[in-house]
Amino acid sequence: MQGCFLRFYVHEGHRHHGRLLWEWLLEQANKIGIRGGSAFRAMGGFGRHHIVHEAKFFELAGSIAVEVEFIVTDEESGKILELLHREKIRLFYAHIPARFGVINPDAADPPSTDIAAQ
Repeated sequence: MQGCFLRFYVHEGHRHHGRLLWEWLLEQANKIGIRGGSAFRAMGGFGRHHIVHEAKFFELAGSIAVEVEFIVTDEESGKILELLHREKIRLFYAHIPARFGVINPDAADPPSTDIAAQ
């Protein structure tokens, strides 16, 4: 399948409608019908203000980034990006073209671009 790797960067304490934003993103993607997504907490990093944050300091709790990732079709990508625009959520993201599929799929898997099967 053709689509994209869609990654969002959010602060771990950022909330939307009372929920942590990374949890809200995963929940909304699931409602849209996206097949899967993951959230990863960063060990450290810096952003546009060039201040380095590390997870080892208690007083920095909430300032570390969480990456929320999806591998999706272009249609699914459009749905989640439109939702973020509608909700007026400001966040940084990456949208990278991707080819994806399942190796040795079973009947429940969507059609694949398994190179070995071609």
